[in-house]
Amino acid sequence: MRNLLRPFEDLLCLFFPHLCLACEHNAPPYGEHICTSCRLTLPESNYHTRKDNPFTEKFWGRIDLHAGTAMYLFTKESRVQHLIHNLKYKRKQEVGIILGRRLGATLRHAPLFADVDVIVPVPLHLRKLRIRGYNQSEVFAEGISETFGRQHIGDGMRRVVHSASQTKQSREARLHNVGEVFQVNKPKSLEGKHILLVDDVLTTGATLETCASRLLELPGTRVSMATIAIAMH
Repeated sequence: MRNLLRPFEDLLCLFFPHLCLACEHNAPPYGEHICTSCRLTLPESNYHTRKDNPFTEKFWGRIDLHAGTAMYLFTKESRVQHLIHNLKYKRKQEVGIILGRRLGATLRHAPLFADVDVIVPVPLHLRKLRIRGYNQSEVFAEGISETFGRQHIGDGMRRVVHSASQTKQSREARLHNVGEVFQVNKPKSLEGKHILLVDDVLTTGATLETCASRLLELPGTRVSMATIAIAMH
């Protein structure tokens, strides 16, 4: 059936070209969403290979973070920003799945993450979830789970207070806003576990810091973090 539909899909692409979700210029291979050039040249951080790195430095003296990594380095108007924008605002959930699978395959061979037990995404408030239709961090976590081989607990945390976008706020302002926003939703499933906390982008780190603090209140927990990108200033 798929082969029968292929000519019609090719014809449709002539009028509505399927462009790479990163560069938004090249056509990716059939069945893919990121072109070959972008897959090979997106700015990878490789932070998963070392414990002390620009990701973990953001949390020094704030929380006891076991390990932290971001797939890519984020700058404005970049291909990485296009990927994030397509995932969050253009309903391209496949971006999160694809990138999650790629990171999960990498973490399988990363000693710092070898004993991770469960994957927990940073939650969205129900109001924002209804508007967007999905949590981009949970989609990313699902992709990681597929190739990393670790349990994904999508509702491990919940956001109990809705807050406006914090994109342009300082770290101090963000920490004040999210201080009482997050709660652990399934403590018995997370106690004594090494938890991989997942979000889309690390900017100031306020949201991840607050979520990690709540998780670390559980007996015997350790927390590592992973994001699609880290903002470079």
